[in-house]
Amino acid sequence: MTVTDIVVVAVDGSDASKNAVRWAANTAAKRGVPLRIAASYTMPQFLYAEGMVPPQELFDELKNETEHTIEEARQIALEVAPDLKIAYTIAEGTPIDMLLEMSKTVTMIVMGSRGLGGLSGMVMGSVSAAVVSHAKCPVVVVREDNDVTEATKYGPVVVGVDGSDVSQQATDFAFAEAQARGTKLIAIHTWMDMQVQASLAGLAAAQQEWNIVEDEQTQLLEERLAPMLEKYPDVEVDMVITRDRPIRALVDASKDAQLLVVGSHGRGGFRGMLLGSTSRALLQSAPCPMVVVRPAS
Repeated sequence: MTVTDIVVVAVDGSDASKNAVRWAANTAAKRGVPLRIAASYTMPQFLYAEGMVPPQELFDELKNETEHTIEEARQIALEVAPDLKIAYTIAEGTPIDMLLEMSKTVTMIVMGSRGLGGLSGMVMGSVSAAVVSHAKCPVVVVREDNDVTEATKYGPVVVGVDGSDVSQQATDFAFAEAQARGTKLIAIHTWMDMQVQASLAGLAAAQQEWNIVEDEQTQLLEERLAPMLEKYPDVEVDMVITRDRPIRALVDASKDAQLLVVGSHGRGGFRGMLLGSTSRALLQSAPCPMVVVRPAS
């Protein structure tokens, strides 16, 4: 199936959705690709009795509401990037089905973390969780409080590196984003969660061993990044090795970032796992928009 280089943003009119539009428009402009605004509508079951066919007027009203939401999002996108090429998709059905189908043929899906939860019901927490877990392309989640500020507008791209296959894919994605944005990449590698305790007896008591482990992990990180440094020679990279939990280290590093990039699950995860504990927790606590990269299928 052919993949088109396009950024899709899901909208429902909520504040988180509007922030997602701003972020997506800025990203599409920096990548030099079109933006597609997507929304869906479905007939809420509480509006009609089981077995009844809803009148066409109700469908028309829902569609008109959705078209208004699309137009509002288009105006927001044009405020961010006046020359941006914008298309739209309106689908009848669930937003999850719509976005998962679109994820097979697009570069990226951007969505708010939570939506209105009203009749349109577009980007609620359950929807974003389902799309992040099952989409075929990277999914960016933008929260209502992820405003673009002067501090974050030109901030770095942050990526968590743990050596897993999906982490390597996330790292490649992060380098491409940093290059498109003309900004620095911060590669974070933590090793508190690594199985170093098994190889270093009495680790807590043997402080001198920390330096040995840190040197080993620095070498490993440099080896993992070497192919990306060759592929993206213009991207400035800060390598950060820290003795800390991944969630805390990534949150701290992302406070002024444009984007946090993580793999859907890392080392130690069960094969076929949809989301690891780190990516799930970061979706709730990341101080900037966050993208989850899933394994290539």
